[in-house]
Amino acid sequence: MHRLLIVIAATGSAALLLGALGFQYIGEMAPCKLCYWQRYPHAAAAGIGVLALIFPGAVLPYLGALAALSTAGVGVYHTGVERGWWEGPSTCTSGPVGGLSPDQLMEQIMAAPLVRCDEVPWELFSLSMASWNAIASFGLALIWIAAANHARKQG
Repeated sequence: MHRLLIVIAATGSAALLLGALGFQYIGEMAPCKLCYWQRYPHAAAAGIGVLALIFPGAVLPYLGALAALSTAGVGVYHTGVERGWWEGPSTCTSGPVGGLSPDQLMEQIMAAPLVRCDEVPWELFSLSMASWNAIASFGLALIWIAAANHARKQG
């Protein structure tokens, strides 16, 4: 049961990450800075899941829960920015600029899409992707915690 919970939680994070990439590359919806911030913990949770299958114990599942709670927290923050409840980040994301000439840098700036964190590009049942990520990630955190508790009871 412990291993099944880990597989479900890690696969859930991997699926959410792949879904975000699908919206970006297939749906052509460029992500904002907060969208990127929500992706990193999902990647960490997927990696933690692989490690947790190799190394038994409760520590790694608790770290997986922390990763899921991290992305859920960013999702809640992003939702608040989208709804105008509070201010979002004041900086934009960009690609690497090292080694670019001034002309190349200007070309990169002019070609970059402007993606605002306070605009909702897609929603379902009046909930944005950030909101759905928060809900799903809180659920994944519960699964991670169940896996950790199960591991603690076993040994």
